[in-house]
Amino acid sequence: MQSALGRRPALKRGSWALALISGLVLGVSACAAPSGNARLDSVEASGDGTLRIGLLLDNTGDSAFLNESELAAAELAVKQINAAGGHKGQPVELLPQNAAADSADFDRDPGTQARSLLEAGADVVIGPSDSSHAPAAIDVLSRAKVPVISPANAATVLSGYKSGGYYFRTAAADSAQGSVLAKLAHGGGAKRLAVLHEDSDYGNDVSGAVADAARRLGIEVLPAAGFAEGKAGSAVATLRDAAPDAVVVVARRGAQAALAELLDAGISGKKLLLSDGAVRQYGSEVGAGGLDGARGVLPGTFPGTDFQNELVGIDPGLKDMTFAAETFDAVNLAAIAAAAAEDDAGASIAASLTMVSGGVLPKAATGRERTACGTYRECVAALNAGKTPDYDGESGVIAFDANGDITSANYMVFSYGPDNTAKMVGKETATRAAGT
Repeated sequence: MQSALGRRPALKRGSWALALISGLVLGVSACAAPSGNARLDSVEASGDGTLRIGLLLDNTGDSAFLNESELAAAELAVKQINAAGGHKGQPVELLPQNAAADSADFDRDPGTQARSLLEAGADVVIGPSDSSHAPAAIDVLSRAKVPVISPANAATVLSGYKSGGYYFRTAAADSAQGSVLAKLAHGGGAKRLAVLHEDSDYGNDVSGAVADAARRLGIEVLPAAGFAEGKAGSAVATLRDAAPDAVVVVARRGAQAALAELLDAGISGKKLLLSDGAVRQYGSEVGAGGLDGARGVLPGTFPGTDFQNELVGIDPGLKDMTFAAETFDAVNLAAIAAAAAEDDAGASIAASLTMVSGGVLPKAATGRERTACGTYRECVAALNAGKTPDYDGESGVIAFDANGDITSANYMVFSYGPDNTAKMVGKETATRAAGT
């Protein structure tokens, strides 16, 4: 198994390129989205007996490097589902049919890809990776009552996007890391905490979440200091004068310049905590030893040896496994939801996803006994035994809430050494009630 230090996905998650996946400004109004909440509504079966799972990738832009891991994970999941009997004895199909090839389908914009998948008969769609691409896909697919499950979208604003209940994601919203960063600060003995953040949706969302969580832990939270990219000097000066004993840096593109300003101001080492957008291998790019003892977080979990080997069995050249676990779980959940509904239609899948994920129960399912399961085969066995499956997969506990968000988010904790490079030193979990 690869080490955390040498493994590309662990640190690539925190690069500014990946950070752009979830940091672009999004509108929160959808075009003619269905009314109600398909996640909790009762529906009648209307499928054709064949479950077709569409894959919507981002072959252009900063998120393109995710394609190989997500494709391998989707193919692995479908392979295992079919080995377990498929859906109602019929093989599950992965669309587009030539997904394993360098398909031109993925080079098109998300709305065009979504329409193409609908024409091919997709019942549920996995993707896209880039949060800024999600609205176009959701608008097309939700009108057709086809659920969208993104394995990588992290923009907090998407929790309120008007999809009629057809949007889900197996990746945590950006703001979920706030409680983990606050916990690390508290564990380090912080009494006075400051947050230095970029003026962006990402910066504001995570900064607010950190402050709220820190206050709940009894930490004094100083007024947040916002800055525009490349212009952190005055914000850092304000923080220095307030004399915090810990500073959380919430930034993406502007992270390196902000850290340089902090180091110049004498705020360094163990006083620093980095959000996921700011974590990367800095080396000589910042002052020597400046980050020694600093800590940061990245979303997700380190994939186990068996899962890595299975992915490489699908794609022998696979090196980066970023969001593979989340993709694998999204495909499995779609198939388990179809099995629970005994129907492959999109509306039936959407109405069963929260239930089989261990999250909010639709009214029709209240009172049923839940049983944990970690594979499609195990979950179908639970259904055959008259129980409600609660799928916990490669990415951990999922438990969709009424917004389609996961309610348990895993984070890897990294610590920097004297050479300003980071090593994984632990993991944390942010949880909240599923609610309704």
